[in-house]
Amino acid sequence: MNLLNNAIINVPVPANEPIQNYAPGTTERAKLKAALAEMKAQKIEIPLIIGGKEIRTGKLGKVVMPHDHKHVLAEYHMAGEAEIKLAIEAAMTAKSEWEALRWEERAAIFLKAAELLAGKYRYKMNAASMLSTSKSAFQAEVDAACELIDFLRFNVSYAQQIYAEQPPVSPTGIWNYLQQRPLEGFVLAVAPFNFTAIAGNLPTAPAIMGNTVLLKPASSCVYTPYLFMQILKEAGLPDGVINFIPGSGAQIGGLCLPHPDLGGVHFTGSTAVFQGMWKTIGDNIAGYKSYPRIVGETGGKDFIVAHKSADLRKLTTAIIRGAFEYQGQKCSAASRAYIPESLWPQLRNELEQDIARIKMGPTDDFGNFFNAVIDQAAFDSIRAFIDYAAAADDAEVIIGGGCDDSVGYFIEPTVILAKDPHFKTMEEEIFGPVITLYVYPDDQYSETLALCDATSPYALTGAVFANERQAVSEALQVLENAAGNFYINDKPTGAVVGQQPFGGARASGTNDKAGSMLNLLRWTSPRTIKETYDAAESFEYPFMEDE
Repeated sequence: MNLLNNAIINVPVPANEPIQNYAPGTTERAKLKAALAEMKAQKIEIPLIIGGKEIRTGKLGKVVMPHDHKHVLAEYHMAGEAEIKLAIEAAMTAKSEWEALRWEERAAIFLKAAELLAGKYRYKMNAASMLSTSKSAFQAEVDAACELIDFLRFNVSYAQQIYAEQPPVSPTGIWNYLQQRPLEGFVLAVAPFNFTAIAGNLPTAPAIMGNTVLLKPASSCVYTPYLFMQILKEAGLPDGVINFIPGSGAQIGGLCLPHPDLGGVHFTGSTAVFQGMWKTIGDNIAGYKSYPRIVGETGGKDFIVAHKSADLRKLTTAIIRGAFEYQGQKCSAASRAYIPESLWPQLRNELEQDIARIKMGPTDDFGNFFNAVIDQAAFDSIRAFIDYAAAADDAEVIIGGGCDDSVGYFIEPTVILAKDPHFKTMEEEIFGPVITLYVYPDDQYSETLALCDATSPYALTGAVFANERQAVSEALQVLENAAGNFYINDKPTGAVVGQQPFGGARASGTNDKAGSMLNLLRWTSPRTIKETYDAAESFEYPFMEDE
């Protein structure tokens, strides 16, 4: 291994990837339409990728279109015990050569992958995201293309900053320096269904810092991570650095988490699953070579608090975009809102009018703002919340609420009005296109801020809408620990790499801020080195001399 990771070679200064708008008549719209048609017309087979080899187990899962669940886009092979053990072995085998590379050589691979995604693979990746996870053209563009490109470019830049950070003082005759080592062991990356960018960042952030990884994609999002593995291969990623193992989370976790060589876990998903993983690691803590790094971004019950001075039009749009983009299937999606009485009548009217204009349907119809939820389990869970509210005495469904899974998993944009601020849908994570509103007396703004802070165990995202600066300042203070990403007069979604590092605390995760240097540091184990050129030759000190 290189003791000094040379930071003299400067990587390109990153800039956020421009978002293509896919407006009628544009070249990008035509290219995306063509990619959609081609992908819909074929059915592919997705193997495991372990040590660079494609492995087919014969135990198959299906990739379907959520908006047309009878249409099978792919079948994917699932890892069993033998393949999981093989993946661990491949990661450990690849580790020594991978971490021995100069960091610039590792970085070059991920920068090339970013270029491939920005150009050659952009429309294919976006089409895969649209068809296999039911994202609109815009949602696919900002996620599967732009955010993942940004993760790759910015993380390389952060790595350079980390390696360049050295002790400021070396007295005469001494050289002090700092080595950022990879973790001692493999990293298990467990990805969610809802963001291709996250599924790409979870394994590549540790890999950039010299770690080798097992990537377990979500069973409902296998197509785009597989395509990303192909991009990494074309970019020059050595075999075994990232190993792709779709399969049972319980089985993969059951073998990986207690393994003595587990170096870390990079996770995005549910709070309950993450807490279970943490408990398993705790139960096995005496058996590891090194204490594993545990990094997780989990659930949310994200909020909007409106003050009586809020701009009504902007508040309306923030609620609709914040709650209903990508069918509310974002960790950051607005799920509860606190509205002052004086604004409520007009806000209700504007919400009803705007939501009535939302078109719902397949993702390849670009006129649709709204598409299907991811699968049957999500559909059933979300519908149960809506049915509960519809039957309750202290809440009512005032907009939407319709559910139909006959063709696709479609649930209408739904607004619930709760009389009780502790109503079930004000407190529990739904992860779907449902927002619950609570109307409070204008003169109880301070009390409502305290209520918002105490209502949920989560602390991921939140927003305040107010034109009075004192109201904003009070919200910043009272809600200081209620959200890791806080928005003033904007929706609580859409964090951008390099601009708003993302992550929350409390039950929302370890707040290690994906899209920042803070996350990259978690995948290193620093070693301080002191080299002395003329060491002492006698143990005596001057104070010991006779007078």
